[in-house]
Amino acid sequence: MWLILYIILLGMFSGWIAKLLVARDRADLSWGELFLAGIAGSFVGGIIGNLVSGQGFRIHPAGLIGTVLGAIVVLWIYVTAIKK
Repeated sequence: MWLILYIILLGMFSGWIAKLLVARDRADLSWGELFLAGIAGSFVGGIIGNLVSGQGFRIHPAGLIGTVLGAIVVLWIYVTAIKK
């Protein structure tokens, strides 16, 4: 149960940080969108981290820095391509 709570809080926090860095002026982004960007960013950050470190292509949640960086990438793509 604590793991699920940790994943939810980490997703919301990293989505919020990504919004501050990428889409500060976008007030129309909901907490749900930021949560999904944070969760997707966790996996994107994990994949990029694994590929950079040479560990291959294994999907798993990354650390806080990888999660925030991945959320930035996901939110930037979402804001520029989908939510114009």
